[in-house]
Amino acid sequence: MAERHFVKFTFLRLDPAWRRLDPDERARDKREFAAACHDFADDHFLRTYSLVGTRGDADLMLRAACPRLEPIHEFHVLLNQSGLMRYAEISHSYLAMTKESVYSDEPQPLVPREGSGRRFLIVYPMWKQREWYRLPAEERARIMRGHIETGRRHPSIEINTAYSFGIDDQEFVVSFDADDPGEFLDLVHELRGTESSAYTLSETPIFTCISASVERALDALDGEPVAAHETLA
Repeated sequence: MAERHFVKFTFLRLDPAWRRLDPDERARDKREFAAACHDFADDHFLRTYSLVGTRGDADLMLRAACPRLEPIHEFHVLLNQSGLMRYAEISHSYLAMTKESVYSDEPQPLVPREGSGRRFLIVYPMWKQREWYRLPAEERARIMRGHIETGRRHPSIEINTAYSFGIDDQEFVVSFDADDPGEFLDLVHELRGTESSAYTLSETPIFTCISASVERALDALDGEPVAAHETLA
């Protein structure tokens, strides 16, 4: 039987001072950071994304998942030992868990979706109004059926919902794998008109993340490519 997974979204912002370092020092910092990512990815789910050009408060996002929280903790401890993290701050951080939806009649994956090669991941934290939870369960199910049907009219977009009740500030972390942000815009426009939208308290900030290998995401930080096969000095 599949296990629930913890899912951690870590958004990093680089101090511009790092870009003024000697190219060899920046290359070493990137290799250290990439090595920590590959070490975690050998046994766990890890995806990397660039936000260069899409946000002003984040440059890089790591999406890590594991059935236990300890490996995610150890991964971030190892990242903190890299030279890059001396010049980085975590601008946003969200922790959540996968679980079966009580509203959908389709099986929900407990392991985060791969994204099927889609180029973008759009992520946001979400809160519902307290009035939502006071509705009878049957009424919430009825309202959510309309919400789910709207999503099904956009089959090219994969919708991922992770739950944060009791383990982080937000109630959910919602993410969408898409090839075209314009398609996602159309989906959200439709969702704004659903009955369920009236019970949304907040769903910002919203991050448009560009899928990339860890090397490409790191290269985007300063424009100085580092060969993926290079090892730590």
